[in-house]
Amino acid sequence: MAIGVIATLPIQPGKNAEFEAIFAELEAAVKANEPGCNFYSLHKSRADENSYVVLEQYVDQAALDAHGKTDYFKAIGAKMGGCMAGRPNIEIMDTPS
Repeated sequence: MAIGVIATLPIQPGKNAEFEAIFAELEAAVKANEPGCNFYSLHKSRADENSYVVLEQYVDQAALDAHGKTDYFKAIGAKMGGCMAGRPNIEIMDTPS
């Protein structure tokens, strides 16, 4: 069963370009190193320029767990912290069987 993730990220005003550049590093690392990730994509809200959503899908729970344990996720996530305006809202979902 595939696992879907929606991560809503509030970004500090004026930090958009910096955040997007940092996220691009993370997206590239995920795509290059995580065969269990079906997609990992950033979207910017049309209603709030400081709100982003990351849409993710993993082949299974093990692939999602592995994603969060990678060194690059931890390192790039720490860099991203300086752009955040608050905690991300993470929703994890299962595909129906």
